[in-house]
Amino acid sequence: MSVAATEPTAGAGRRRAARGSARQRIVAAATELFARRGYGATSVQEIVAAAEVTKGALYHWFGSKSELLTSIYRELLAEQTQRLREIADGDAPVEERLHAAALDVVEHTAEHLAELTVWAKSAHLLDDEHAEATRRERRRYHDLFCDLVREGQQSGVVRTDVSATVITHTFLSALGNTHTWFRPGGPLSFAEVGHQLVALFVGGLRAPAGPPYRT
Repeated sequence: MSVAATEPTAGAGRRRAARGSARQRIVAAATELFARRGYGATSVQEIVAAAEVTKGALYHWFGSKSELLTSIYRELLAEQTQRLREIADGDAPVEERLHAAALDVVEHTAEHLAELTVWAKSAHLLDDEHAEATRRERRRYHDLFCDLVREGQQSGVVRTDVSATVITHTFLSALGNTHTWFRPGGPLSFAEVGHQLVALFVGGLRAPAGPPYRT
């Protein structure tokens, strides 16, 4: 397919076709280059060359390199937040929903490890409205997870001697920082490491009752 055929054109049908080809190639190329060379060292020209599109195509979908990076993460975060909301709103006992929520974080991260690792390594380089919007959306995910932990505490199935905020930050931070030490080709896959983190997390939720802390 020629480059011209993949660039955005008028009409809803054609726009959807472009989104499924040019846009996806841009995202894939940016993810690979950001992972290999770093966000700061990767130019827009290198991204469009690798994606085999023009700069006009990239700027049709993304207003800047910063928006491209945040868009990669925000789309995954929106998907993950929706999955967590469905789990949290389910009818299962709270301990089962907490376990399912923790497993979902691991499984979703393993499915999109390259994109999420790029974001974890590059987010600190951004300081604009896109980064701020992403932080707000991430906070909503954190609050939703924390609310589920609090529900478990109120139901008497989760320890109350540690605050729900500490519990939430500990688990999500541990998983979010796994990229700093995990090495492919080791004795465990990323998914196996994640499942072990879930085992530690779920196993550590119950403990002898102590003085409750504010959550």
